Amino acid sequence: MIFSSPAFVFLFLPIAVVVYFALTRRRWTILARLWLAAASLAFYAVWRVDHLPLLLASIAFNFWAGTRLSRAEVAGTSRGRWLLGGAITLNVLVLGYFKYAAFGVQILDGLTGADFSVGEIALPLGISFFTFTQIAFLVDCYRGRVKEADPLNYTLFVTFFPHLIAGPILHHSEMMPQFASRWTMRPRYRNILFGLCLFGLGLFKKVIIADTFAIWATYGFDGSHALDFFSAWGTALSYTFQIYFDFSGYSDMALGAAMLFNIRLPINFNSPYKALDIQDFWRRWHMTLSRYLRDYLYIPLGGNRAGEGRMYVNLFVTFALGGLWHGASWMFVIWGVLHGSAMVVHRLWQKLNRPLPAPLAWTLTFVFVVITWVFFRAKDWGSARRVLSGMVNFQSIAVLPIADIPTAQLAWGGWLMDRLVVTLPPGLAVNLPVYLAMVAAFVIISRPNSMEIATAAVTRRRPWLIAVLFAIALIAISTTSSTVFLYFNF
Repeated sequence: MIFSSPAFVFLFLPIAVVVYFALTRRRWTILARLWLAAASLAFYAVWRVDHLPLLLASIAFNFWAGTRLSRAEVAGTSRGRWLLGGAITLNVLVLGYFKYAAFGVQILDGLTGADFSVGEIALPLGISFFTFTQIAFLVDCYRGRVKEADPLNYTLFVTFFPHLIAGPILHHSEMMPQFASRWTMRPRYRNILFGLCLFGLGLFKKVIIADTFAIWATYGFDGSHALDFFSAWGTALSYTFQIYFDFSGYSDMALGAAMLFNIRLPINFNSPYKALDIQDFWRRWHMTLSRYLRDYLYIPLGGNRAGEGRMYVNLFVTFALGGLWHGASWMFVIWGVLHGSAMVVHRLWQKLNRPLPAPLAWTLTFVFVVITWVFFRAKDWGSARRVLSGMVNFQSIAVLPIADIPTAQLAWGGWLMDRLVVTLPPGLAVNLPVYLAMVAAFVIISRPNSMEIATAAVTRRRPWLIAVLFAIALIAISTTSSTVFLYFNF
C-alpha cells in the first residue's frame, strides 16, 4: 500500500482521519493516539509483516536507552558516553547487517579472492529513516535536550505513517510536543483543505509526471543498446526529473496527509533545481537529510572549528558517507564523493569572491547535478559509462544511421517519423516526446513550488485548479499500476 494506491487514498487515509477525530471529539485523547500508532504500525505491516517485530524492538530498545541517557545522573557523564556508544553501535550493527552485509562480503571477496556468501537479505522498509531518527534522539538525550519520556508519543514520533517509510527525517523536538498538544485534537478545516491541496499536488507529481519520466529513464539505464547524444541526455534528464517529482511528490503527500491530523512535518524540498550553486542545492534538496548530516555528522567531526583544511576534509567525508547512506553500492559512494568534492571546490571558489553570473551559475549547478544523478541511478559502472559516453557522443548529433536506432524508438511516430527524421537530427526526432516533456518539466520547476501553490490556493479560497489535478491523478491511479517510490529503496 503506497500513497498513490487506491487502497490508501480511498480507504486507509479517510478511515484513519475519521476515527481519530471521532475519538478526540469524545476527549478520548489517549485512545486516539493509540489508534494513530496502531494505524501506523498496520500501514507498515502491509508491506512486510515479518519486519514489524524489528521495528517494534528498535522502538522499545531506543526508548529504554534514551530514558536512561536523559537522567540527570547519566546525561553528559562517562557512564552516559558508554551507554550512548553502545546503543548507537547496536543500531548501526542492525542497519549494517540488513543494508551493507552483502556489499561488505562483495568487497571482501574482491580483496581476498574468496567466495563468501550471506544469502539474500531483504531490506526492511524505512530502516535507514527510523534508525537515524532514533540515533539523533539518543544523542539529544545524552546532551540533556529531551524533556519528554512518554512512550506513546515516542512511538508516534517514530512510526507516524506519513513519514515512516521514506522520511522526512524528523527531530523529536518538533514532533513529540505536537502529539501531546490539545490543539491537534480538533479538526481544523483550514488544515484539512491545505493538506488535501498539498496531497493532491504531490499525487499528481508522482503519478502523472514522475511515473511518465520513469518509463524513459528505465529504458535508457536498464537497456543494453548504445545511446546516442540525444538518447543519453534524454535518459539522464528523465531520471533527473523522475527522482525530483517522485521524491518531492512523496514529501508533499506526506506533509499533506500529516496536516489532516493537524501535524506539521518539516519541509523537505524548496525548489532545488533553482539552486545557483551546490551548497544552495543541498539547502533545498532533501532538507531534513542535509540538516541531519550537518548536526550529527559534520559538526561532531569538527565542522569548521578545527581549521580550514580540516573543514574541507569534514565536508568531503560527510558527503561520502551521505552517499553510502543511500545504499550499498559503489555508485552511491561515487555520487557522494562527487558532491563532497563539489562542496570543497565551491568553498574554495567563494574565497576568491568572484561570483558567477546567475545564468551561468545555474547552468553549471544543474548540469553537475544531472551528471551525478547518472551514478546515483546506474546499477553498475558499465551502465553509468554507457550513459555518460552517449552524453559526450557529439558525432551522433548530426550522424546517426537509422539502422542504429532501436525499433521501439521509431515506432511511436508512425508515418510522421518519416518526416521527422529528415527535418530534425535523427536522435532528436526519435526522442521528441521526451524532450517536449522535459520542456514542460523545466517550466514547472521554474514556477512556484507545491507549498507556495497550496498556500495561495487556501489563502485565496481558489483550490479549483488543484482539485482538477487531484481528479486527474485519482483517475490515473484507478486505471494504472503506479511504481513504488524511489526512496523506498534507500
